[in-house]
Amino acid sequence: MPDMAFAQKSHFLIPDGAIVQHAGSIGYLSGGIGYNLFKNNRGSFDLMYGFLPKSKGGPFSTLTTKLAYRPFEIKIKDWMIIHPINPGAFFSYTIQKDLDLTWDRGQYPKGYYYWSEALRTHVSLGSEFTFNTTRLMKAGKPQTVTLFYEVNTNDMYLINFFQNLQALSVTDIFKAGVGLKASF
Repeated sequence: MPDMAFAQKSHFLIPDGAIVQHAGSIGYLSGGIGYNLFKNNRGSFDLMYGFLPKSKGGPFSTLTTKLAYRPFEIKIKDWMIIHPINPGAFFSYTIQKDLDLTWDRGQYPKGYYYWSEALRTHVSLGSEFTFNTTRLMKAGKPQTVTLFYEVNTNDMYLINFFQNLQALSVTDIFKAGVGLKASF
């Protein structure tokens, strides 16, 4: 009986789905797991691993944690839901031997660099198109397939933009990504 209690308590560790994403500041190709938040599933928490190959400017890897909120939805019969405006935030950590979490304290005076080389804080805005596969194909798994896109910017891009208004445009500081989510 104690094993049953542990299994019930640890059920929250099982992800609600899998994610694949192309671009979007977290690697050329990324994959991970996702969790639905809140009883109405209006929020999500994703853990991702991304890779940028040498041919695209790497090589390096990223680890990312994402939070998003879906404030409202548009239902198309019983087979599709559109979440048109999804604000979010995420942290990405770049794993690369030349990037550190902090600057070398012995090389630069205190406060000279106030950001991390490897850790970026992002804000994002996206949309999702979720298809209920049990209604469309009478299939059991995955229960839904979601096509999504998001645009984002990060702390360093925003600081550079406001310090260089004449040199940078708004389009210079935003990156885009597209992906698929499968919910089980």
